[in-house]
Amino acid sequence: MEHITLLIGIVIVTALVFDFTNGFHDTANAMATTISTGALQPKIAVAMSAVLNLVGAFLSVEVAKTISGGIIDESAGIRPEVIFAGLVGAIVWNLLTWLAGLPSSSSHALFGGLIGATLVSVGTNGVHGGAVVMKVLIPAVAAPVVAGIASMAATRLTYRLARGRDEQETAKGYRAGQIASAALVSLAHGTNDAQKTMGVITLALITGGVVAPHADPPLWVIASAGMAIALGTYLGGWRIIRTMGKGITDIQPPQGFAAQTGAAATILASSHLGFALSTTQVCSGSVMGSGLGRKGGVVRWSTAVRMVVAWCLTLPAAGLVSAGAALLADQGDWGVTAVAILALGICGAIWAASRRKPIDHTNVNASEVTEPPGVVTAALQTVTPPPAGSLTPIEGEEAAPAASAPRATTATAAG
Repeated sequence: MEHITLLIGIVIVTALVFDFTNGFHDTANAMATTISTGALQPKIAVAMSAVLNLVGAFLSVEVAKTISGGIIDESAGIRPEVIFAGLVGAIVWNLLTWLAGLPSSSSHALFGGLIGATLVSVGTNGVHGGAVVMKVLIPAVAAPVVAGIASMAATRLTYRLARGRDEQETAKGYRAGQIASAALVSLAHGTNDAQKTMGVITLALITGGVVAPHADPPLWVIASAGMAIALGTYLGGWRIIRTMGKGITDIQPPQGFAAQTGAAATILASSHLGFALSTTQVCSGSVMGSGLGRKGGVVRWSTAVRMVVAWCLTLPAAGLVSAGAALLADQGDWGVTAVAILALGICGAIWAASRRKPIDHTNVNASEVTEPPGVVTAALQTVTPPPAGSLTPIEGEEAAPAASAPRATTATAAG
């Protein structure tokens, strides 16, 4: 029993570490547009988001029930080692995508990790396939599309209502609206993402016989999960904030307000229904929709394509890492220790790599133009320079002359 108790403690700590990475990985969901338009200073924005994430964690437990008893069959012989391996895969994928500045789904990393570890250790009978399809895969496809359409419509309506009015005066009002809508997204994020860690910890307690099957998360679990995600949010995932705020489209205050309102409505509705959707995908879809909704707005599809590829890879990639971790953890105490050491080494290497080009609150709004072009773009430039006038100028700027065409192409590729 001492071994099980110690192992459950390790699982709980690992789950809170994942929750922490979820917090700084997903800070961009609520605050990227608010920071990019200057509605709030970066540090103030992440502090507000952290507090509201903590509050949101106490508002509902429906998503936590989906994790603890919906996707994984808690009666199929799931052991704490399996949950530990699943969390390791999710954490590693979270950190890799953070290093790349890609707003991928922390939620799907967690689902992929748990599913991969369960399939290796227990088999297909340990996973509720129907629940995975209905409450994970379908929302993963539908949520960003719905949020994007809603945001596009809201953006067009917003600009139509403000037609003929002084742009600077309306911008002030929309920035105030952005603060309110960003607060709503943060609250919604706490009701959805913090609960996923609650569900994992509750699942570990159930497998160890500490709480009864199908039990709600204990209060201490809710509080600890909320505090972990709030702390991660406060530290800020500045790399992903830059991508979300500057890399997808050039966001103006009306667009930011429309995008955040649409995202908040989608997330809150899904939390009420118990859908453990990806808040990252919802907010990214909303930002893209706002770019399409503004006349003359530009969506940088190179960045959008990279994001979608990361979304598609998240479940299987995290699943493969967790499957390998589960094979090793199943060997006993030495296997669990080996997984922990390897995970610490990988996480340390990722952190060291991130220090080479640090991004924080002081340079989060720096132009993406300073980044080098993509490999494909650079290769094309060396073979055939783009013809003058073939590039679409950024709204409000004149077309670049022929001599500066490579620089404009760089901006497009870097986005």
